[in-house]
Amino acid sequence: MSNQLLNLPPLDAIRGFVAVARRMSITLAAKDLCLTQSAVSRQIQSLESHLGTPLLIRKHRAIALTAEGKQLLQLASPWLDRLSEYSKSLQQRGRLRRVTITASVSVTSLWILPRLGAFQDAHPNIDVRVLAHTRVLNLKQENIDLAIRYAREGDVPPGAVRLFGEKVLPMASKKVAERAFKNPDALLNEVLLEFEEIPRPWLRWSDWLTVIGLPDAKPKAYLHLNQYDQVIQAAIEGHGVVLGRVALVLPMLKDGRLVALADNGFGNSDYAYWLIDESLSLRNEVQEFRNWIIQEVQLGAGELEAMGTLLGSGCLSA
Repeated sequence: MSNQLLNLPPLDAIRGFVAVARRMSITLAAKDLCLTQSAVSRQIQSLESHLGTPLLIRKHRAIALTAEGKQLLQLASPWLDRLSEYSKSLQQRGRLRRVTITASVSVTSLWILPRLGAFQDAHPNIDVRVLAHTRVLNLKQENIDLAIRYAREGDVPPGAVRLFGEKVLPMASKKVAERAFKNPDALLNEVLLEFEEIPRPWLRWSDWLTVIGLPDAKPKAYLHLNQYDQVIQAAIEGHGVVLGRVALVLPMLKDGRLVALADNGFGNSDYAYWLIDESLSLRNEVQEFRNWIIQEVQLGAGELEAMGTLLGSGCLSA
């Protein structure tokens, strides 16, 4: 029984011939294949020798196809295209698929990154790109799939998903909290950690001190920091009392790194954290990441309720 595979011409030579026939130029075909002109010429000669017939008519400044060359091009060209498409599909199947999300520095460092490892373990073929910025990025212009935005409801686009509200409470390390939260006056004997940013509801100590009846109070000292994750870290290390965003520091409340003052009804902001996308049809990997974010929010809401600390008006409303 004859092996038909042995009758096939050299596949590299077929590729070289098709490149030349499409371009009608050995020089241009060589550039397409990243080969030298002499290498392509040898491929054509090898193919003609194998088939026992000329495929090209070599003129002074041009080439033309013989009848056999035209027939071979008609047969081989679509076959190579199909093989190329199939090869590309297999290569892309194994590649990492990228999802890009943007959020503020504080949301990135305190909420996204501590949870991201679990997502990567479950979805090893999805490459996550996180853009932490202090400014709001344009999703379309920056080629970004998702954003978590801190804003009022009237400032987010239609279709945004409300992840969780803003609840702010004084927090400190266990050692500092034991003495600082005995009474309002005790708080004034501590260093107050101040977040230096555009003023937001409840994130300035002046707002909190005013509402508890101490508008002119003079605390021991202030420590000013311009990144919120730095403010939280300073509190964990016992450097003072912070106005903590409950939803962002939930893991630290759970494991005892931070202790919050009992909720007295203050600290409920009209700001919230919103999940935003601007695509009418999300890619599968983007949808998977989006679903994961919402699931994490739902899990966090349940944990907060179990701790007896609620996020204002609740979570997850479209």
